Amino acid sequence: MNAYLNNNLPTLSNEGGLSAYLEQIKKFPMLDAEEEYMLAKNWKTNGNVKAAEKLVTSHLRLVAKIAMGYKGYGLPVNEMISEGNVGLMQAVKKFEPEKGFRLATYAMWWIKASIQEYILRSWSLVKIGTTSAQKKLFFNLKKLKNQIAPREEGDLKDEQVKHIADRLNVREDEVVSMNRRLSGKEQSLNAPIGEDGDEWQDWVVDKDMDQELKFAQQEEMEQRKDLLTDSIKILNDREKEILYSRRLTDDPVTLEDLSKKYKISRERIRQIENKAFEKLQKHMLNAAKSKNLLPAN
Repeated sequence: MNAYLNNNLPTLSNEGGLSAYLEQIKKFPMLDAEEEYMLAKNWKTNGNVKAAEKLVTSHLRLVAKIAMGYKGYGLPVNEMISEGNVGLMQAVKKFEPEKGFRLATYAMWWIKASIQEYILRSWSLVKIGTTSAQKKLFFNLKKLKNQIAPREEGDLKDEQVKHIADRLNVREDEVVSMNRRLSGKEQSLNAPIGEDGDEWQDWVVDKDMDQELKFAQQEEMEQRKDLLTDSIKILNDREKEILYSRRLTDDPVTLEDLSKKYKISRERIRQIENKAFEKLQKHMLNAAKSKNLLPAN
């Protein structure tokens, strides 16, 4: 299927062709739930590649929308879209319409996984090291920068550099260097297209796509809640209460308070908490896999 689709889908050859690509994918019609189900059944049962093609093309805007969310990592947006398209094709290949959820919800896992894998492979492009601290800098610099210097362009101030370096446990010169690399890349994504001064990442957004992404995210959240509700039942009452008190509330209870309540040591509370979380996590992961909600390894 991949070879056929690669030859029939709109292509992203370079940054100059991005606006043309976005124009093309907006022409593909969106699918209602019934049409999507019938196409998915036709592909799964009969191997109808034309049906698979319609499933893919109707979700290309979803890929572009998700890829734009990673523009802060300083990598070429056209490459991230291409990688996301690969994830989309994998999602279509493995999608099971009988599960009862929409393709967009399932495809989001694959699209994000493909883009994130590309980002990890591309660390060398931004000359990032391999230490955990440097990785943390790569993925958290933009967020911290927006917290302390929103809407500011160019180099960070000395005190801002020091603050970020201390928070992420990296050298100040690494913060300066990474900020310059990411800022330079991001500016290229803000280049205007057409005569109206629109920017690439703004141009891709449309109301239909916003609604589909919002729906997919809501459905994904509901599925996670259902997984949590089902999985929490495997814990005993004490494990449930400790886990809720420590990890599933906006105002966590201290180890000291729980230690007094259960008349056991704080270390024992910590052990129960960690063991309960591991059991819950494992059960939710297995349940998600059994329902075909996760990309297969």
